Amino acid sequence: MCIILLALDPHPQYRLVIAANRDEAYARPTRTAHFWEDDPQIYGGRDLEQGGSWLALRRDGRIAAVTNFRDRRVPKTALRSRGELVREFLRGDAPSAEYLAGVRARAAQYNGFSLIVGDGSALWCYSNRGGEPAQISPGVHGISNHLLDTPWPKVVESKKALGGLLDVRGAALIDRLFAILADREIAPDYTLPDTGVGIQRERELSSVFIPGVRYGTRASTVVLIGRDDGAVFIERSFGPQGVQKGEVSARFAIAGTGRASSRSAECPLR
Repeated sequence: MCIILLALDPHPQYRLVIAANRDEAYARPTRTAHFWEDDPQIYGGRDLEQGGSWLALRRDGRIAAVTNFRDRRVPKTALRSRGELVREFLRGDAPSAEYLAGVRARAAQYNGFSLIVGDGSALWCYSNRGGEPAQISPGVHGISNHLLDTPWPKVVESKKALGGLLDVRGAALIDRLFAILADREIAPDYTLPDTGVGIQRERELSSVFIPGVRYGTRASTVVLIGRDDGAVFIERSFGPQGVQKGEVSARFAIAGTGRASSRSAECPLR
């Protein structure tokens, strides 16, 4: 997952809006979003190599997402999969702050990451490359392969675009969120970060959507959690050069509220 945008509380219809892209090698085995066979309360994509996930939602509103922290100057020596942090949080019941305190204690076992978790009452963020676990304040936020709200060009521009959608609702909002995630514009050189990958690679990775040949955007996801506790989770999947392969979705009531209809659908493109 290489960009996560979120609006926490400012939207009149949704208490949480998430729009996110997962960038990964196309050769890495992956399953698109689904209710997990080994834990059917969880809906999200699955990394078939390590069994973790990049973004998933539990029926009671518990949610987690992770991005890698990109700095090629720091050797990758840790062996544990960062995707297991998403899986582990969603399968547990510890409050967000308590869970992240435990992750912090073993943070050296993972290569660089930034992790967002929510237990239905608040969202928290922690990176093993800087700072303590912290509660995310209400408002519009963004994270790429660095710390929360680090002003990389695609984060700055995408946050601005999301901030302009806070009066848009329903299908129109979903369409416009996916439009943000589909942006392929390359940022000017003078705005690019230096993460040790070289200027050409920085350019290639600077767009919100990366249409690569061997590596690029594999999934674009929109998650909406309404003030009526209805949840919407839509994932579009992509192959090399940004060719769309399919779309899956689920809509359900956050467990225990009884205020929204409960249904799900997998909708491959025809």
